[in-house]
Amino acid sequence: MGNIYDGAFRTILNDCRKLIIPVINEIFKEEYTGNEEIKFFPNEHFIDQQDAADKERITDTNFTIYGKIKKKYHIECESGFPDGKIMVRLFEYDAQIALDEGEVTREALTVTFPHTAALYLRSYKKMPDKMQYVIKTPGGTVQYDVPIMKVQTYSLDDLFEKQLLLLIPFYIFSHEKGFPQYNSNEQKLEELKAEYQGILERLDKLEKREVIGAFDKRTIIELSGDVIKAITQKYENVQKGIGDIMGGALIETEARKILNKGINEAKKEMVINLLKMGKLTIEEIAECSELSIAEIEQLAGLQIV
Repeated sequence: MGNIYDGAFRTILNDCRKLIIPVINEIFKEEYTGNEEIKFFPNEHFIDQQDAADKERITDTNFTIYGKIKKKYHIECESGFPDGKIMVRLFEYDAQIALDEGEVTREALTVTFPHTAALYLRSYKKMPDKMQYVIKTPGGTVQYDVPIMKVQTYSLDDLFEKQLLLLIPFYIFSHEKGFPQYNSNEQKLEELKAEYQGILERLDKLEKREVIGAFDKRTIIELSGDVIKAITQKYENVQKGIGDIMGGALIETEARKILNKGINEAKKEMVINLLKMGKLTIEEIAECSELSIAEIEQLAGLQIV
């Protein structure tokens, strides 16, 4: 399950790169404006192991921000509880990232470790606000903090006011403990659905103000739907209730984008996309596309072939 959340985090970060800037500002108390250049590096690293084959590690993020000072960052998305294994994995990533860009001049090796943080989707009692590296070397001891960002401590207003839009797909984690009640109480479920309808409306306003683009908005909605589907597997009513809202928003944005291209070919393209989504019946697609049922069935037949 964690791979689904990691994948969603990597996807939104790689597809909507500028959205990481407010998150970096929040975690590391930076003051980036959003106009800085961001350069991403490969996520795959091979960790050397003595007497064993090298093992591949895939980091969630590995990028440099070119502000007044060039800084390298590494952030990992976690859905479990902080433990020693996670710290070891983080340090392995950091050491390999540092070695990848190490500089050798005559007999000196210079490595620069990234600014590292862990983003936790779930919060637990006594969860610390930071972890710590303590590195003892023959030349002295070096220690520094690895901050922890707890997604569940941020309200919906926080996410929008601080522009932490990258975290919206994971906002559903703040409601996880309430799933049993939402699943059995229709009124409570309606309140949750209204909250997600509010999220869509706020994203629409940000798009109209050109704070985010149409692609960014669509990516946030799509990944929110993916995370909701994964986390609510045991709660059919919750999954369908919120899932339909997010799925409907995707259909709407896709239809609007395609219809703006033209009339005939655009309508056919829209129908093909709606058929692929599998959310609507042929009759419903005919109604919203203004094509005949026969035309829809013909396009559906082409898709099967």
